[in-house]
Amino acid sequence: MQLDPKILMTIKDLPLLAKTVIDGFMTGFNKSSIKGPGLEFSQYRSYQPGDDLRWLDWRMYARSDRYYIRESEIETSKSVRFLIDASASMNHDDNGIKKIDYGRMLAASLAYLANLHGDSVGLYAFQNGGLHSLASRADPKHLQRLFYQLSVLEPEGKFTEPVSYRELFSGPVRKELLIFITDMYQQNNEIYHLLDSLSALKHEVIVFQLMGQNELELNFKGYTALEDLETGETKQIDSQQTKKIYLEKLGIYLAEIRMKLLAGQIYHRVLNTSNPLDEALREFLIQRNKRY
Repeated sequence: MQLDPKILMTIKDLPLLAKTVIDGFMTGFNKSSIKGPGLEFSQYRSYQPGDDLRWLDWRMYARSDRYYIRESEIETSKSVRFLIDASASMNHDDNGIKKIDYGRMLAASLAYLANLHGDSVGLYAFQNGGLHSLASRADPKHLQRLFYQLSVLEPEGKFTEPVSYRELFSGPVRKELLIFITDMYQQNNEIYHLLDSLSALKHEVIVFQLMGQNELELNFKGYTALEDLETGETKQIDSQQTKKIYLEKLGIYLAEIRMKLLAGQIYHRVLNTSNPLDEALREFLIQRNKRY
């Protein structure tokens, strides 16, 4: 199933949307290879009455004429926090899909998937210079609270200044998987400062940078000028030469971000908001299943 964001936008109930996304995504996997959350083969033991026959190893039976069960080692649950950029630039619209809408769908789907794994999930929203937080917990009721907070989140103002997110670093530090959903729009390297601090605490960080197709191609049909959603500054886009220069600078800009984050051992992936969510879900599972 293709998780087309245009189709998903028609689902107004966020919990239902998240379930729809994950159910559709999982149909693309070989179900025989997914026995449960975080399972990894550990050792064999003799079959005991009542054991699940799915775990019988028939190759061992063929060699020894005895029944053996493949025991598995279940990973401990992880804490997964979603950091959502809710500054005004996330209102950027491409063909009816705003970055914040795409980010909302992505965070809800990933939180639902993490909850299926038994992980605790939490939320930080960086909005209008402030920080809105929801503690990290694993119970289903808490997941519903996270869905609600995502559903009412509307972009406003500038990205949060460093002085306002000190609580991210207060209290005992537990190693977490942090999913940062942002457009990487910053004025004074404030996002870099945040990521440097999180990396220094040895958290595993994934940055999903959202960009519209119109940004990636500088294709704004019918418009001769663009307005910065956070500063109000306007820029003319009136020629093919402008587009050529823009695309060259965009390539340099994205390469610089990638190298900067790579130096801090931060995983970075650009997501086109016109594309299905599958790519981000796969990347999440890969990173989530790494040992801390």
